[in-house]
Amino acid sequence: MDPRTIADFRSPLPGGQEVSLADRLGKVVLVVNTASQCGFTPQYAGLEALWREFGPRGFEVLAFPCNQFGRQEPGSADQIAEFCHVNFGLSFPLMGKVEVNGDGAPPLYQWMKCEAPGLFGTKAIKWNFTKFLIDRTGKVVRRYAPTDKPEALRADIERLL
Repeated sequence: MDPRTIADFRSPLPGGQEVSLADRLGKVVLVVNTASQCGFTPQYAGLEALWREFGPRGFEVLAFPCNQFGRQEPGSADQIAEFCHVNFGLSFPLMGKVEVNGDGAPPLYQWMKCEAPGLFGTKAIKWNFTKFLIDRTGKVVRRYAPTDKPEALRADIERLL
């Protein structure tokens, strides 16, 4: 296992600047690649519900818009934020748009994919709304498929809190 934790990484914000993820240590974090024009887009509502329920106890959602699958996230950062707020009342932060596969994937995603491979050991992310759960020590605990609805993660999140 890689000795790194989420604290060893930086992530882009919608404006392009990068922030350290070191302040996520001590929290349970769910990292999700998202898209506004995907069949799984309604999962934003479930992610928001988890955030509202568990946020006060140290839970955080990091949503990374991604246009890599079916070009289902073509908008600008402002357009994505407005869509999410208007349609889902999103109050958790959206990160900057990223690629999650290939050479353009940020180090955070490269690390998470190695720490929690998919079916048959595959590292590639298959589609939008793939989720990674990270514990309070900053380690990846589990990877969830796009078809895994946010509410199905409640018990795992509760256990880590």
